[in-house]
Amino acid sequence: MDGHDEEIVVKLLSQDPANYADAPIEGIRRILEKATGKTFPRDQKLTTADFSNVSIRMGTTVATNALLERKGERHALLITKGFKDALRIGTQSRPKLFALNIQRPDVLYEDVVEVDERVTIEDYQQNPTPDKDSLQKALQSDACLKMGVSGEVIRVLEPLDETSTRQSLQQLYEKGYRSIAVSLVHSYTFQDHEPAIEKIAKEIGFTQISLSSQLLPMIKMTSRGASATADAYLTPVIQRYIEGFRSGFKDGLSSADTRCEFMQSDGGLASFEKYVDNYQEFKE
Repeated sequence: MDGHDEEIVVKLLSQDPANYADAPIEGIRRILEKATGKTFPRDQKLTTADFSNVSIRMGTTVATNALLERKGERHALLITKGFKDALRIGTQSRPKLFALNIQRPDVLYEDVVEVDERVTIEDYQQNPTPDKDSLQKALQSDACLKMGVSGEVIRVLEPLDETSTRQSLQQLYEKGYRSIAVSLVHSYTFQDHEPAIEKIAKEIGFTQISLSSQLLPMIKMTSRGASATADAYLTPVIQRYIEGFRSGFKDGLSSADTRCEFMQSDGGLASFEKYVDNYQEFKE
């Protein structure tokens, strides 16, 4: 803060509803009072308009706590038909090889929808020195062949059945789901079907749609699916937390002179705007 070089340390309980509604807001309020000598009433929203170059850096365990306590967003998984239990089975790794009582962690999603669609890697792609001209001719002559983003040739065995997918998504919506994770076979390279599902889900009204092809475009559906379900489970929690924090400021931290960043798991900082792009829809 301009003109104030003294280090101010304030320690608060993360939850103390009898004294304040939000610990970070209360901490900032007390710091402002000590730094300026002015009074900032608890029943009034804070403003940073009187200060220039305000920087707020937040470190929170809200996502970690939600994961450990299993208090994330209720969501469903959409996966290629025939792979309903793929994420529950996992990699079948056994850290304790000779343990007789295997304690397997439960999945984060509550429901599963098997999507009618199927693609596969074309068999002649195993050739380390493919004839490029032959590949191009094959792509032009066979409508079922597509070029994946990884350069692999994909055969669409079964196009996405949008009608049945819409029906399944509508049923999930009527059950109260607003968050879904999507993980399809080979979507790391053939990414057409997952965005198509996202489009349908948005039309129905889903507010959190986590696509494995966008979050972790890598081989191995199990890993991609785990990332997608974690995102669908935790992102709404983070969004609500940040929106609650922003609501303590008159301008919602929208001032050009105010910079608010949240620490990520890798130690880096990211603007709060990264997490709240779609939050307004969650208020409904």
